Amino acid sequence: MSRAQERSYEEGTRFRIPYTGVPADFASLFGNPRPLTVEIGFGMGTATAEIAAANPEKNYLGIEVFKAGIGKLIWELERRSLSNVRIIERDAAEVLETMTAPGTIAAFHLFFPDPWPKKRHHKRRLVQRPFAETLASRLTAGGYIYMVTDWEPYAAEALEALSGAPGLFNPYGGFAPGFSWRPQTKFERKGLDKDHRVREIYVVKGAP
Repeated sequence: MSRAQERSYEEGTRFRIPYTGVPADFASLFGNPRPLTVEIGFGMGTATAEIAAANPEKNYLGIEVFKAGIGKLIWELERRSLSNVRIIERDAAEVLETMTAPGTIAAFHLFFPDPWPKKRHHKRRLVQRPFAETLASRLTAGGYIYMVTDWEPYAAEALEALSGAPGLFNPYGGFAPGFSWRPQTKFERKGLDKDHRVREIYVVKGAP
């Protein structure tokens, strides 16, 4: 971590929610009952901060294990004077299984999750069943899951898992178009420089 990231990580405890392993009262933790969006694996957090700044009427929970990224996001939150973001430093599957209740999350964002490209590592990919079913169970009616990846095989696998999860439907029938409100990340630009095709998946909870 840079010195600034390390300082923000150590001093920004007001933005961090300790992992407890029991269902959390997020309305109390945020101090309001606004809709909650969960971002899984926010990397360096720049896009997270930009989206939160553009939507002050919503709450955002970032789940990440990368300490430098957590420090960088806290630095961004302080710089922008944002109060609608909290962070849990833990494995996302553990957090969702133990700290979230069914039907309580308005949206999930997964921007460029680790594709684990080697075949022997495919089982480590996050967006596959049964995890897709866990995401679906946590969504409120009308809530959505929005995933973006530049790894074509993972995109196809995730599209099938999310489109086929119980209670979810795909309004596009396949990959979604790009959404202008999602900021382009440094990681995304690197992928585009390598001629990777960015794929977007958007599914909604409830009947079509």
